[in-house]
Parts: sequence; structure tokens; C-alpha cells
Amino acid sequence: MEAEPAATEGETAIARGTTRTLDVTVLMGGPSTEREVSLVSGAAVADALARVGHRVTRADISPSDTSALDAPGIDVVFIALHGDFGESGEVQALCEARSLRYIGSGPRASELCMDKAASKQLVRRAGVKTPDWTLVEDFDPPEDAARRVRELSLPAMLKPVDGGSSVDVTIARDAAARDKALAALVDKYGRAMVERFMPGRELTVGILGDRALPVLEIVPDGAFYDFRAKYSDAAATRYVFDHGLPESVCAAVQRAAMESHRALGCRDLSRVDFILDASGAPWFLEINTIPGFTSHSLLPKAAARVGIGFDALCDRLLAMAMAR
Repeated sequence: MEAEPAATEGETAIARGTTRTLDVTVLMGGPSTEREVSLVSGAAVADALARVGHRVTRADISPSDTSALDAPGIDVVFIALHGDFGESGEVQALCEARSLRYIGSGPRASELCMDKAASKQLVRRAGVKTPDWTLVEDFDPPEDAARRVRELSLPAMLKPVDGGSSVDVTIARDAAARDKALAALVDKYGRAMVERFMPGRELTVGILGDRALPVLEIVPDGAFYDFRAKYSDAAATRYVFDHGLPESVCAAVQRAAMESHRALGCRDLSRVDFILDASGAPWFLEINTIPGFTSHSLLPKAAARVGIGFDALCDRLLAMAMAR
């Protein structure tokens, strides 16, 4: 197990976790395609915080029913919502309108990070490498969209702009497959992102507070870490800390993760996904402001690697929110 870095000045309380019993509302479920994953994450978080000794209320919240946020006596909200509404800045804005403390990034950073194209643009501006891409929207002139898509080499990744958990993400290896997948995404979502496929090793780095956690390599059974590999067939995916990467490469990946987190205005936690190319350079793929908190989720795995168990991880996030 790797040693946890010493706390910097002002972090002692956060490193310890909370110092009193809190009334915590855990938000889970929601309206997105990641609802079922969120319910599992939320239940795990609620159980952990109850074990620590907090008074926990579980709330399956949606845009049409936000009454859970109006209950009296809430000390802090733990947002365990994934996808639209929960990660897009909406529920964060609702908390702020009620002067409620909550874990995670604020409304603007959440909105930016939910938009894969916007986040890639800001990260590139900050000096972090990211594969070339183009955004296609349903109102784009067809000739212009087709030209921009053709300029990206094959194979290509086709992604919803603001989805998560790799829902509806595909690899197209020829023009016909690319055009078919793109049309389906634009028809379903109104817009889609076409990204140059980057071969290499899939890595992810969790951020906790102002620290990058150990680099984790993801070795899926299939071509990439898709929804099936994450949730339906997670046992077939290997998560490797002892990946043999040089310390200098790990440091570069962690640095790129921290730079991405800061460039996008994130706070408390995130998980940043990369491809490591053959030269050992990390390429930013996307950032998750509310990563999974299931039994096989990657941020908890990385925290455990430095001695922060699941219960302590959830409690530290409360401490960060309470310290603001």
C-alpha cells in the first residue's frame, strides 16, 4: 500500500474527517440514463455515512420533485447523482439557492465538465493534450459537418456530448459505421462528438481535495472501457495499480489530472480519464465530477490504495463541504 502524503497546512480537519454528527441528505437516482448506477452509489454512500455515525436521509430526487432539499435541519448534501441533472450543475444550483452545503464542484464547473467538447477545449487551452475532435449538432449545415468529420482520421470515437458511464459510446473503424453511429447519436441527443481514436493504455486518476491519487490502469476485456465493462461485466475488467509505469510517467499523468481539475474549476473530487500513448504522454479524454461510488468504482479503489477506506472517503468529502 502506498503511503498517503502528509496533509498540507489547513488540511488537518479534512484529513481527519468530520468532528461531529451531521444530518446528511444523500441524493441518488435522478432522471438520467445512469439512474441505476446512481442508486447503487447512493446506497453505498448512505450506508457508509451511517456507519461513521451520521444521521442519513436517502432521497431519490428529480427535476419535478426537489422537496428533499426543503427539509429542515440539513447540515450537508452528499450528491451521488450521475449524468444529467446531478452532474450538469442543476442540483448544485438548487443547493446554492437554499444555502445548503454540498460535496463536489459548483454549478459552473459541473456544467463545463458535463460537456465533453467544452471541457476538452479548456483543458487543451491549459496545456494538457487531448485528441482532436469535432462537435456535430442537428442544425449544422450537412456539408460543413461532413467535411469536419472527414478531416478526423479513422478509427474514430462517437460519443454523446454530455453523457456518462460510456453510455452510447462506440468505436467506428470505417466511414460507413462512423456515419451511421453519428446519425443515430444526433437523432437521439441533438448533438454528438466525433473524436480521433487514440490507441494506448487506459489510465484514470482520482482527485481528492488538492491531491492526485495513484494512477490506475484499466484493462477491459473488450476494445475499450464501455458501459458493459464498467457495470454489466465488471469482473472481466482488470484494474491495475502495479502497472510497471515509470515513476516519471505516473507523475506526468497525475500532474495532467490536477491541471485538468483546476483548469475546469473543480473542487473536492473528480476522476480524470486518459490514454497513455506509446511515447508515455497522457492524453485527456474526460473528467467526471461525481465519479461512481459502487463497490468496484475507481475513485474508492484509488483512495483505498493510500489507506483511505470507503467510509473515511465519504466522511472526508463531508468535511470538505463543511469547511467552506
